[in-house]
Amino acid sequence: MFTRFSVTACSLELLKTGERGIVTFGKNQDETILKKLILMGVTPGINITLEQHFPSLIIKVENTSLALDIESIRAIYVRIIDTAFCHPHY
Repeated sequence: MFTRFSVTACSLELLKTGERGIVTFGKNQDETILKKLILMGVTPGINITLEQHFPSLIIKVENTSLALDIESIRAIYVRIIDTAFCHPHY
């Protein structure tokens, strides 16, 4: 059986609490931000879960929870994979 997933990438900033996604790419002109994300393990192909939106955005990468600043959040694009938020088209 196939797992349902979205093929569209969206900014991490648009995910809802509890949604999971696969990082598709990092987009930012500032190499310092991209290097910081790589050092934290946020790289293309990695699964992440949005744990909290407020007061700070917290993601879970593997077994580690990370609080991110707004520049880092806006640099991460994901493909949503959580089947709880996908709707079948049949």
